[in-house]
Amino acid sequence: MLGNTFGRMFRITTCGESYSGGFRKHLPVPPELFGGQIVIVDGVPPGLKITAEVIEEELAKRRPGLSEFSTPRKEKDRGFIFSGVMEDDLTTGAPVGMIIPNTDIGDVHLQQHKANRELIRPGQASYTYFKKYGRYYDWAGAGRASGRETAARVAGGAVAKLILDAMGIDVIAYITEIHGIKAAHVTYETAKANYRMNEINCPDPEAARKMTEELKKIKAAGDSCGGVVEIIARGVPAGLGEPVFDKLSAMIAHALLSIGGVKGIEFGDGFEHAKMTGSESNDTPYFDEESGRIRFRTNRAGGMLGGISNGEDIRVRVAVKPTPTILMSQETADIAKSENITHVFASRSDPTICTRIYPVCEAMMRMVLVDAIYMAEGYRNVLSAIDPEWEGL
Repeated sequence: MLGNTFGRMFRITTCGESYSGGFRKHLPVPPELFGGQIVIVDGVPPGLKITAEVIEEELAKRRPGLSEFSTPRKEKDRGFIFSGVMEDDLTTGAPVGMIIPNTDIGDVHLQQHKANRELIRPGQASYTYFKKYGRYYDWAGAGRASGRETAARVAGGAVAKLILDAMGIDVIAYITEIHGIKAAHVTYETAKANYRMNEINCPDPEAARKMTEELKKIKAAGDSCGGVVEIIARGVPAGLGEPVFDKLSAMIAHALLSIGGVKGIEFGDGFEHAKMTGSESNDTPYFDEESGRIRFRTNRAGGMLGGISNGEDIRVRVAVKPTPTILMSQETADIAKSENITHVFASRSDPTICTRIYPVCEAMMRMVLVDAIYMAEGYRNVLSAIDPEWEGL
């Protein structure tokens, strides 16, 4: 299986499946070594203070079983750092390796998945994985297509966050729509003031109330729904991104569209530009005396021109599809018997992915930005931001 590494100068490689370790848990090894999600983060500068608590703070945002709108699966999501860090929790410059063990992988759930291994799950990757990997594909909880793999991304993003914090760059994501219920326009300041203030992380309290009521109805019906997540990056310097194929917008799209369940993306005013004239669409520049640099009076472009950052907030929205596993009878096909049937896939899942996908979006955006900074400004500038007294290179 290819495609498990993301990034160029700052990059992660991940492995692990939904139920990895489920077939090894009876061996005489510690539970932490049964299996889980593993991430290797390369391109980490020396002198960065990384602790398990820092990693777990980010992991807690997507941890399952924390609310009524999350899967009932209970995972502790503890992060164990096993390389790249020495005394005082400071990085050495070597790759940082971490594991997030799978703990809630009971036999009853494995048996459920095993009983359904010949059935195609509607809306899920079971059929395409079967066509790609044949009878050896991982049928337990969607394998690498499971949302469980995103824990490794969030751990990698936690490292990127430490680097961006040192450079004064902030990334925040939140929900702006659930099943057609939309929040009012959200500014960066509003998003920061109301971040995670309600169960679904919507900065608009009234919209959040309506979304919550709608989610309760959908969950009671055994169904699921989609929504929209918005991501803002503030403090991004102008000039990030490479022309043509490696535009910053292209790298962000690659990162966010690689997240399972994301079906669409738009930057700034996005598809609304199709309805505008040029005079309506253009963000007009001006010299800002207070900051001493060029600013733009509007930000319809979403912080990028020609795919390169212009110094304004990067604003991106992603469309998230409904959770495919639902507690309703659906038509499907039995691969082994070549028969059409109806079936209820009794499995643990979320009534919406949105409430747990926003920290994954934050993580991927952070890793793209660190990688782009490395490409544009080099390793040295990052090191000097972390430790101004460092005199290497």
